[in-house]
Amino acid sequence: MCTVKVLSFLTLVFSFVIPHSIASVIKRTPAGSAISCSTPIEQGLGQQLSFGASISLPGSQAFTNANHRWSTAEHPDFAVVVTPANTQDVVAAVRPSPFPIAVQSTDTSQVNYANACNYPFLAVNRGHGTAISLNNVHHGININIRNLTSVTFAPDGNSITAGGGVFADQVIRNLAARGKVAATGACACVGGLGTGLGGGFGRVQGFYGLVADNLLEMTVVTADGSIVTANNQQNSDLFWALRGAGHNFGIVTSFSTKIYPLIPNWYAASYIFTRHQLDPVFQLLNRYNANGAQAKELLTYTLITLNPAISHDPVIIVSIQYAGPEADALEYAQPFVDLHPVVVNNQTVPYAELADTVGTGLNSPACVEGGSSKATFPVGALSFNLTTIHQIYDLYSELVTRYPDFSESLVQFESESMLQVRKLGDEDTAYAHRGDNILFSLLTQYTSPTANDAIGPQYGRRFRSIVIAGDGPGRRLNAYVNYAYGDETVKQIYGYEDSRLQRLLALKRRYDPQGKFDFFNPIIPINRKR
Repeated sequence: MCTVKVLSFLTLVFSFVIPHSIASVIKRTPAGSAISCSTPIEQGLGQQLSFGASISLPGSQAFTNANHRWSTAEHPDFAVVVTPANTQDVVAAVRPSPFPIAVQSTDTSQVNYANACNYPFLAVNRGHGTAISLNNVHHGININIRNLTSVTFAPDGNSITAGGGVFADQVIRNLAARGKVAATGACACVGGLGTGLGGGFGRVQGFYGLVADNLLEMTVVTADGSIVTANNQQNSDLFWALRGAGHNFGIVTSFSTKIYPLIPNWYAASYIFTRHQLDPVFQLLNRYNANGAQAKELLTYTLITLNPAISHDPVIIVSIQYAGPEADALEYAQPFVDLHPVVVNNQTVPYAELADTVGTGLNSPACVEGGSSKATFPVGALSFNLTTIHQIYDLYSELVTRYPDFSESLVQFESESMLQVRKLGDEDTAYAHRGDNILFSLLTQYTSPTANDAIGPQYGRRFRSIVIAGDGPGRRLNAYVNYAYGDETVKQIYGYEDSRLQRLLALKRRYDPQGKFDFFNPIIPINRKR
């Protein structure tokens, strides 16, 4: 669920190597003087920023904090952090300027600069991205948008406008206090917008569709530093691309999205089963999924994972979440109880507390930053093929038995209603996989990266091959962009239709011809540059 995470960031670029002897955190003071290439970054770029913005350099706690990531496997190389206070600050960081790459001279009190433009930059919010393409950022600028968190309600009460740095928990709690809800990712810690840039699955999907489907407008800083408004009337082609392939086109500094009346209380239950119950559990899940026609109120999240306190073999954890009272949810809950799970937990909670209840809250293990290298290998599927499920179980068991450092890894199955999602078509957004019913993912986690970096991808490829082979004739790999590992082809992430890809490529050439936003599952892979 939280392997998305995604990614509340987009990609951008500058680059310096600034000696640690330079100040730690610099609050800029605007000045009108011209910038020289020999000007230190805190004076050069700092002069262009507004009050409230800041620059953090290596050696400072602010720099360290801004570069914490959910996974330690992806480590874009940053030499400076710029924390904007508004859209104009993002423009100042992005627009080609005379700030060069800094190199330390033999006299450490001096910083010499070279290469007056074309520095790599990456917009970062919550740091949940796990795509290996993030490692292509070298000596870049972290444009940290976490302070862009304003939330404003429209006068009619049907939408909000929020800063690009808000995260899901902020949106959920702010709206719940007013009896409202918006489409967000399921994990409290992921960005409020980043999920939507890649589509965006979530708890209210059965009612309102993907996060992307609910976006009304975005304010975007493009590669040349322009501020562009994108909606169905203005720059509608860019608006189409941003909803599904958005990481390729700019930094979204604010967005407007639909909001709806809140269903205040949700029923949440979890059940733990052992290996011998695999078939009846997944038969039940198949029945509920109903080829994507799952009840709009119902979500099921199922894990294959280790729990040594219960079994030496991997266990199956089923979480059901239902938008409504227990009496209505029992139609779906009781059949799991009848299978005699080893552990049963259930309660009814306010929607704002649901993430904490089911283990995806801000302080849950699913949201903890760092500590291990993580990678996700997603596959869109049509059904729970029982032969496939057994093969996946055996593959996972092999992984954690043969390589104990991978004991925190898991297999995840996300099943939400797709009926509302399919009310939109390919012409409406760039999201490519509306025909899939279930999202299968292998999440690998390990703490010794040097020894284990190659193992996760090996099992990821085997996992995906198993799912595709069992999903029916003619099925191909559909990789959810927010979870994609980064070794997938462009078609596997963004769709197989030539017309769709040609449209995306044409827009890329128009809005980002130099590939400034090519660090998160790019439309044009870095190893196949123009």
